[in-house]
Amino acid sequence: MGFSKTRIDGIVDVGLIVLSHCENPAKLEAIDFIEKVFTGEIRAVIPVSSFIGAYHIMVHYLKINPDEAAKELVDTLSLGTMDVFYEEISIESAVEALLFAREFKVESWDGYIVSLARKFETDTIFTIDKRLTKVKGIKVIVPISEETLSEYHRWLRNRLKRR
Repeated sequence: MGFSKTRIDGIVDVGLIVLSHCENPAKLEAIDFIEKVFTGEIRAVIPVSSFIGAYHIMVHYLKINPDEAAKELVDTLSLGTMDVFYEEISIESAVEALLFAREFKVESWDGYIVSLARKFETDTIFTIDKRLTKVKGIKVIVPISEETLSEYHRWLRNRLKRR
């Protein structure tokens, strides 16, 4: 499945990488989604840079042990022959990301995801971040059930209180 010849259904946001790589109430659903991406049942692109962002979130916000976080993420990246990984951040993409972030008042990382969606001619972003719905022309799909996502948010609030 080369990117240039295959229609892409969407771009995978960092939150789903985080959820699928650490213990939390949404882990199983997130793994199920990521497995569908890996098998091609869902034709989506996973930016490799999202693994760097996932490590940051896991270690600094969720207080996951750095060794555990790195091992989980590296194990997945070691599947590197998979065509779902997108490795490039060009200057053009970085500029677009910053301009989208400014225009839509989102984080620069979210601007990059929007930039990739436009590059791959898709309007879909797979994410747990509903704030992306404010981006004109972007459709947000949350592949985690509402019930599980609510349970995850409760878990997250409790975890952040303990910091």
